Amino acid sequence: MYLSRHRAAEGPRWALDGRYLPLGFALGRLLEVPAADVRGLLEGHSLEEAAEDPPLPPVEPEHEVWASGVTYLQSRDAREMESADADAYERVYVAERPELFFKAQGWRVVGHEGLVRVREDSRWNVPEPELVVVVSSGMEVVGYTAGNDVSSRDIEGENPLYLPQAKVYDGSCSLGPGIVLCGPDSMRDLRISMEIRRKGEAVFEDEVDTSQMKRSPEELAEYLGKELALPVGAFLMTGTGIVPEDDFTLEVGDVVGISVGDLFLENEVGP
Repeated sequence: MYLSRHRAAEGPRWALDGRYLPLGFALGRLLEVPAADVRGLLEGHSLEEAAEDPPLPPVEPEHEVWASGVTYLQSRDAREMESADADAYERVYVAERPELFFKAQGWRVVGHEGLVRVREDSRWNVPEPELVVVVSSGMEVVGYTAGNDVSSRDIEGENPLYLPQAKVYDGSCSLGPGIVLCGPDSMRDLRISMEIRRKGEAVFEDEVDTSQMKRSPEELAEYLGKELALPVGAFLMTGTGIVPEDDFTLEVGDVVGISVGDLFLENEVGP
């Protein structure tokens, strides 16, 4: 099952497998039910006309997007290299407790073909392609989408306490194009790839597999839900295993294409 959100004449609308769900359907209400009931609840809705309106980010304004760090060896190595406190990332990688941080509110998220941004006060910025899991209010993983966690490496590297400024700003979070509804077992061997084009030419390409993740989506979701209520569910970025070379930084006009399984998310870097 595949959920997408669209800019319809009557306002944002959700679609299931390419056909509109009834007006008024809300993802937040779907994520209030146990994961085992999601499919049945959706099958109980009658579908309407084909969803041909422009895509919107597959998230509602009240949803929170959280993120995980240092879940791949490649990410640990890159953050150790950039940081003045490299030991902090080694400790996080081997610790029982994962690194989790707030990334965006739903209304701030950019969708497929929208513009992402880099900070004007940063000189070293990179996209981070990630598997993003969708979790219910009960912290069960019910599906996934593709995500781009745009980050300012020099700001975080200067001091780990600057992480919110390196990660949370307008245009720093992209999700889409839709949500694949499935259990976590379907996410254990997904290919994630990224290509960055500049003036029509590829300047970076790489890929990784989710089997290389140190922590499972279920483990990350469990920790997110400790002492934290998320009544309409949430989106959880699971970390990146693709890191451009140290001399690479995003520029306005670059186009970032990210594939997660069969999903493809593309964004241009805007001013």
